[in-house]
Amino acid sequence: MGPKFSILSPDLVPQIIDEAFQLLLEPGIKVKHPQAGILLSDAGASLDDGTQVVRIPEEVARKALETVPREFTLYNQDGEAAVHYGGDSVHFDPGSSGVNVLDSETLGHRPAVTADLIKVIKTAELLPQYDAQSTALVCSEIPKEIGDLYRLYLVLLHSRKPVVTGAFRAENTEIMIDMLAILAGGRDELVEKPTAVFDVCPTPPLIWSEFGSQNLIDLARAGIPAQIVSMPLAGVAAPVTLLGSVVQHAAECISGMTIHQLAGPGSPIVWGGAPAIMDMRQGTTPMGAVETALIDAAYAQVGKSFGFPTHAYLGASDAKIVDYQAGMESSITAMIGALAGINMISGPGMLDFLACVSPEKLVIDAEAIAGIKRVLDGIQVRTDPLVVGMYEGIDFKGDFLKQRLTGQLFQEEQHLPSPVIDRGSIRTWQAAGEQDTFQRAKAQLEKLLRSYQAPALPEEQAQELTRLVAGLAAKAGLEKLPPHD
Repeated sequence: MGPKFSILSPDLVPQIIDEAFQLLLEPGIKVKHPQAGILLSDAGASLDDGTQVVRIPEEVARKALETVPREFTLYNQDGEAAVHYGGDSVHFDPGSSGVNVLDSETLGHRPAVTADLIKVIKTAELLPQYDAQSTALVCSEIPKEIGDLYRLYLVLLHSRKPVVTGAFRAENTEIMIDMLAILAGGRDELVEKPTAVFDVCPTPPLIWSEFGSQNLIDLARAGIPAQIVSMPLAGVAAPVTLLGSVVQHAAECISGMTIHQLAGPGSPIVWGGAPAIMDMRQGTTPMGAVETALIDAAYAQVGKSFGFPTHAYLGASDAKIVDYQAGMESSITAMIGALAGINMISGPGMLDFLACVSPEKLVIDAEAIAGIKRVLDGIQVRTDPLVVGMYEGIDFKGDFLKQRLTGQLFQEEQHLPSPVIDRGSIRTWQAAGEQDTFQRAKAQLEKLLRSYQAPALPEEQAQELTRLVAGLAAKAGLEKLPPHD
């Protein structure tokens, strides 16, 4: 009896898909990678070598889409199923690729470093509301050549959870897969039980860059899950209407999935994205806007009509500090995504249009996620009859607290939040120091981090992983890896 949310009327979904297929023919898709263009051409698409524009007939795309897995599982480092991509399963992970961190003392934004990313990883590891990790921050002291694989390295050292990640450079994709394979016991074992999904981004409007195309091909042939992150910007890099952005999103995802499946039929891939409207007053891309969330819910509904796994960037805020705006935007958008049944929702912990991460916000967002998951559980029948027997002996008195059933069932009926959420009396609040939500989250974060215990990685695997990353760091000009305890 859990609730669900569908934003599109049944007749709109096929129209969106039909118009997306029309875009694949006119104006077509610009595919900048020669090998991807050849894959499409050999399958029956029309390739203009001069313009790099590929026109993909509907029957070519649909044939490729038939081989997309309708579900798959991500596993933790212990080989246990942890994340189900498919159906209406809903999972959360922290937002990814922030460049700044919110300093909890000054409330200023500063470039992130290794210690900041480790703090975020440990926080997400300790909070059960996060089903997966992400490579949440870009470490400013690390050479750009290895920034993507270094972030993954830190996650693998400090977490057992599966990870949402992605490469910044085409040559690093294979290296990152090798890193995952070290802990999985080999590439075959990694394909059998994948521990990561890789984000792959088209360039709006309707462009697959050489890097993006190469990523699709490499991941497909390696059998490692890919996650398309289509980013139409309504009114700028996409039509101004929300439905226009949804159609463009569909065209970019369909074309990307076609390339991917032609390279590796049956390899897992996700219908995902990070679209936004543009605030016409400020020239910004508000990820916390409700219209952004509506685009996400709509494109997820389109992806689900095919039966595909889904992803979206929600649960983030455009606020600069963790304040009422941050809570409002994060909770509303995360709830919309969850009710839409989006399989993986990325974005918690993020501020400032996805540029900044706050560990304290990650803690607060976990409370919102717990509430959202309670909503998804809905109202359950726990007694039969529903209530009649509970009135025996009550005699019109409010004595239900005395009943054995009350003690037995209240924890099933109610989500009990952590001390981050204040439900005490005003006297209790005053006695505790009159702390606001951010202060309570900061105290809870410190308590969590004191309880953290690093995963017990086999020493040989940990050493092999470190040797690989240290060697690449030395080639990039970094003589010694930063401390990462």
